[in-house]
Amino acid sequence: MSAPLLSVENLSVRFGDTEAVKDISFAIGRGERVALVGESGSGKSVTALAILRLLQDAQIQGRIMLDGVDLASVSEREMRGLRGNDIAMIFQEPMTALNPLYSIGEQIAEALELHEGLFPKQAKARAVELLRRTGIPEPERRVSHFPHELSGGQRQRAMIAMALACRPKLLLADEPTTALDVTIRAQIIELLLELQRDAAETRGMAVLLITHDLNLVRRFAQRVAVMEKGVLVECAVTETLFTNPQHPYTRKLLDSRPQREIHPVLPIAPVLLEARGVAVDYATSQPGPRGWFRRGRFRAVHPLDLALRQGETLGVVGESGSGKSTLAMALLGLQRASEGQIEFQGEPLSAYRGKAQRTLRSRMQIVFQDPFGSLSPRMTIEEIVGEGLALHRPQLTEDERRTRVVDVLREVGIDARAMSRYPHEFSGGQRQRIAIARALVVDPQMIVLDEPTSALDVSIQQQVLHLLAQLQIKYNLSYLFISHDLAVMRAMAHRVLVFKDGYLVEQGDTESVLFDPQNDYTRALVAAAML
Repeated sequence: MSAPLLSVENLSVRFGDTEAVKDISFAIGRGERVALVGESGSGKSVTALAILRLLQDAQIQGRIMLDGVDLASVSEREMRGLRGNDIAMIFQEPMTALNPLYSIGEQIAEALELHEGLFPKQAKARAVELLRRTGIPEPERRVSHFPHELSGGQRQRAMIAMALACRPKLLLADEPTTALDVTIRAQIIELLLELQRDAAETRGMAVLLITHDLNLVRRFAQRVAVMEKGVLVECAVTETLFTNPQHPYTRKLLDSRPQREIHPVLPIAPVLLEARGVAVDYATSQPGPRGWFRRGRFRAVHPLDLALRQGETLGVVGESGSGKSTLAMALLGLQRASEGQIEFQGEPLSAYRGKAQRTLRSRMQIVFQDPFGSLSPRMTIEEIVGEGLALHRPQLTEDERRTRVVDVLREVGIDARAMSRYPHEFSGGQRQRIAIARALVVDPQMIVLDEPTSALDVSIQQQVLHLLAQLQIKYNLSYLFISHDLAVMRAMAHRVLVFKDGYLVEQGDTESVLFDPQNDYTRALVAAAML
């Protein structure tokens, strides 16, 4: 039996008094695909960065053998020669990993000139070929573009091209698809599989995929290693791990996939929100003759009809840029509709003025995708949750307001003793619970949920979805649930609207749309979600 390409033996990583990785050992064979899974804080990314020797202020113990070379003992100069050449990495967020001051072609060519000694002209030609190989359209033109001029999927493809430029023996992929739409995610995984198969014929490239997406793991990996709180708790062949997990934590992860919790809507439930012929345009500026700019219009949402009943969850799915969030802003009255009419409880939004409009605002709330970005870092939890009460319930005394804040925090599972703390002192799941409490405190009838679980680990995601389902039953809430995760949509939505390029292409009962889609685009979304 041949020696493994990578052998990690008794690896421990410590930051001061905190041990992030605790005595783990695993190996990866040539041409093998291994997934390293676990929740945030489990030590996955720290392990990858330790292999690359990119950790600062860390104490590292153990051996990291790459093709017979101990990476833990080589000099920094030798390590620089190995990075990019023998071992490369794809990072989770390409916009922060790519240099905004250099074109994509320059960044790819840099590695080729450094490691393979190519002249600039040769390196550029190779960069064009790599971009073409990774599926970027018009590579001859795109090679001169800067990162901000590419879409999210194109930036991730460019980073893959950069990582593969010198044909590495080992590729570390740290959450390479987390920020991507479901169809783009499927394309990236298929691309990695294809490139890995080609590389295996020549240099035997192995891949270590770091992720918390279990569907992706099942599609991509041959073996899976599971980490919990810095400890490697289980390692097995992929199919064996999914069908017969041995460790309780692995079983917990597999059981955390969204479970359907749908409470039927009452037949007599009234329509709470209705849109008829609603369209949304944005003003644009386009260059005209003699350098003048002329104003134009971009249609973000094309005319559509929809209705949301009391106690119902209406799901809105589609890729980035499809018009989902724009539609939500229009339904909330925060974005002007160019055509059509929106009614809340039978009254046009335009009819709400003055005090009535303030009352309307309390009845329609929103929970955003990133709770850390939507919660003020300068306010305590008590101030954040109580702010809506101060505005919409000014008649309440300070004690009454505080009691209401305590009650709603308890409702979402946050201890009242945490009220004096700030958002950065909480985990992602706790912050999202606080964001839900902020929306709930003013007794809304409708809540817009804009990707409320996409930034959360699978087990935390399941907890938040369960909380939302229970709150809906208790308070008969209506949800407009925006997501690109079809598993989450199936767990939460009574009905689904499917958006593409601003058009409503399909709608209907959730089970019907997801298991018997009629539109080609919906079928593509469903197929991509089955990774």
